[in-house]
Amino acid sequence: MKIGILTHHYINNFGAFLQAYSLQQAVQDLYPDDEVYIIDCINLKHFIINAGGWFRFYKNKENLSNWFQKTRLPWTFAKARKKYMNLTHICYDAKGIEKLGLDYIIVGSDEVWNYRETKGNAKVKFGIGLNNEKLIAYAPSVGQTNDLEVPDYVKQGILKFKAVSARDALTEKLAENIRGEKIERVVDPTFLSKIPVEPVASVKKPYILFYYCDGLPVEEKNKIFEYAQKNGLAVYGAGECDKHYTSTTVNLTPFQWVWMFKNASYVVTGTFHGAVFSMLNHRQFACYLTNPSRIKKVTSLLEEFKLDSRCCDANADNIIAKLKEKIDYKRTEEEFEMRRNSSKVFLKDNIN
Repeated sequence: MKIGILTHHYINNFGAFLQAYSLQQAVQDLYPDDEVYIIDCINLKHFIINAGGWFRFYKNKENLSNWFQKTRLPWTFAKARKKYMNLTHICYDAKGIEKLGLDYIIVGSDEVWNYRETKGNAKVKFGIGLNNEKLIAYAPSVGQTNDLEVPDYVKQGILKFKAVSARDALTEKLAENIRGEKIERVVDPTFLSKIPVEPVASVKKPYILFYYCDGLPVEEKNKIFEYAQKNGLAVYGAGECDKHYTSTTVNLTPFQWVWMFKNASYVVTGTFHGAVFSMLNHRQFACYLTNPSRIKKVTSLLEEFKLDSRCCDANADNIIAKLKEKIDYKRTEEEFEMRRNSSKVFLKDNIN
């Protein structure tokens, strides 16, 4: 049996890489005697815009040293994809995918169903143009949408799938409205398989880790830096630039990025996968959310595991207090395991 995974694997983003890698590993573990591939179907417009973003220079946050490291990240991701992903031949559309001769196609995870994202909108991820009758949607996300009017191709596509699950509440509601049936919520693929780590040699002391807290005022961020200094903590960014961090940790491999979360004393983040890897590694963390595209999917994740109290406003004292507030990971780990198992059952029940 040949199983293909259709997702945003080509985006130079740590979460995008790790969810694709993890789903590949999870499916291969469930079907050890079968062939599991990531379909190397690339939306060129999406790929070029994403890659180009790493060459922008933000003078308020970056210096030449960390900007130069940032420009190397697309090559770091390219090497990781080549080494760790079992990729098919490159294809650019549904016709190319059809020629691969796959028995099952799994669409997901990540925002593969975000039809409002004009940079990367690919109808093929809704099954448009695919004749394969064994389409499975695993943990897709629509991102942020309040649209009452859903494009016809989205409705037609979602109805084509043999089985549909959802990563978040918005996607669950959309799919239920279209299919007229109960849609199962499943966990992000990063919950499903053990992810290796690679140490970062330059990191020598305990630290607070920042990962994309868009809009956190500089004066509030500086207060957190002062708290870190008083308590003997360094401050790092997980693959992001800020010239005020202790040192530059920008050009990380995906597994070094995971290591940065695994070994952090505290994490302050504003992204879905920042929250996921804080939880998976039992870190004390706080979420500061201002980016509209992230608010709903992150809060949905936190509510799902009864951790929505980790959200903070733009006040350094509140963020620091939240970091000191211990999370009962014994309770959450039991929930993780239950959801992990039910998500694997979804895959087993629908790929046979």
